[in-house]
Amino acid sequence: MTDYSTNATTPGALDVVIMAAGKGTRMKSKLPKVLHRLAGRALLQHVVDTAAELAARQVVVISGHGAAEVELALKAGSSTAAGLAIDFVRQEPQLGTGHAVQQAVPVLRDDGIVVVLSGDVPLIRSDTLRQLIAACGGNALALLTIEFADPAGYGRIVRDGEAVRAIVEQKDATPQQRAITEVYSGIMAAPARQLKAWLARLDNRNAQGEYYLTDVVKFAVAEGMAVVAHRISDALQVAGVNSPLQLAELERAYQMRTAVQLMEQGVRLADPARLDVRGDLQCGQDVSIDVNCVFEGQVRLGDGVTIGANCVISNATIGTAAVIHPFTHIEGGKAGSKDSVEVGAGALIGPFARLRPGAKLGEQVHIGNFVEVKNSTLAKGAKANHLAYLGDATVGERVNYGAGSITANYDGAFKHRTVIEADVHIGSNCVLVAPVTIGAGGTVGGGSTITKDTPPGALSVARGKQVSIADWKRPAK
Repeated sequence: MTDYSTNATTPGALDVVIMAAGKGTRMKSKLPKVLHRLAGRALLQHVVDTAAELAARQVVVISGHGAAEVELALKAGSSTAAGLAIDFVRQEPQLGTGHAVQQAVPVLRDDGIVVVLSGDVPLIRSDTLRQLIAACGGNALALLTIEFADPAGYGRIVRDGEAVRAIVEQKDATPQQRAITEVYSGIMAAPARQLKAWLARLDNRNAQGEYYLTDVVKFAVAEGMAVVAHRISDALQVAGVNSPLQLAELERAYQMRTAVQLMEQGVRLADPARLDVRGDLQCGQDVSIDVNCVFEGQVRLGDGVTIGANCVISNATIGTAAVIHPFTHIEGGKAGSKDSVEVGAGALIGPFARLRPGAKLGEQVHIGNFVEVKNSTLAKGAKANHLAYLGDATVGERVNYGAGSITANYDGAFKHRTVIEADVHIGSNCVLVAPVTIGAGGTVGGGSTITKDTPPGALSVARGKQVSIADWKRPAK
């Protein structure tokens, strides 16, 4: 019997191994299973981000099916886990969970605790894993378990009194063992040195002819190491994804949990079952959100903001008491960049408006139906109420921008800027050909095409003289 009492591991030395090699046949998709999205992120990305919350010193991702695609996607999508050391190893062919973790052995250090996670179990919480790690303590094998009324398909936790003696897989279990309702979740924490030794001893003499990771339990028991079970009751945390149906069910469960959290913070949701948060949504007091709204990336809603039905908002900051009317599409660029969208306090946006990357709207700005704004700033009180386009423009305070007017900002090779100074009135159906400046207090007559700067306070008209021909006859066949 080995004495592990002197081998306790420093709690801060934590390495995470994520199994992500499976094909996911039941997904019926060319996309590797772990890259299917839940709440806007790949299943695997959720797990990596949780590892980052644990401050793991190393993450080892075991890829297999679609390995190159999985590795490339994770490298591109790991901004949340910036600075996290990620190693990739491959399991080819896939010969079981134990065989998968064996592939990580060459890159795992001997000190520390190893936590084994699954890339298709995306909603495990970091606080649950911290409790599991504490149960391991560096000198025990800790298993995350849960009780199911119907445990079919899961490995059963076999106990002798309170002590865990084995995990028996479904196909190898006796009828008595299959009646056990406490099951292994697929998540464990173990001292690295001992885990590596146990992995070397695995064999495939079982009903499935696979190398079971769960067989490490019998090795730990034989060596006298404590095997402890940290039991939870939240099935959502250990739910895996094996089919489109399961993915959809997990998506709705995740979104309902998010909705409940928002309502507990005071957010008014017209219907919590019709909300999709695919990123990070933060809300001030007295925020109201109607049905079928989608929030992506980083979205900040100030106090008293009202979001109408069927809006899609990504990477945007919405100021106090602003109103986003129904069917508005706000499409900010990367969060925190110059391309994120800003909407000032008291602004009125929509319905059917589109704010594209780089739109910066001041207080009390009005953007009405079928108006598109891209890479433009509108100062306090500016209005573009119908059927207009503002691209690469700087718009001053109290400007009134007429229906059907556009900034012609692209010459076929380069973008150019339009400057509309304070208190300008742009009539309907105007074309402002950039680069051009409309002087403060000026007026542009409806239907004008402006190609030169206009002086302050002037009326500028650039259109052909109206001609009427009497007794005009239309062509006839």
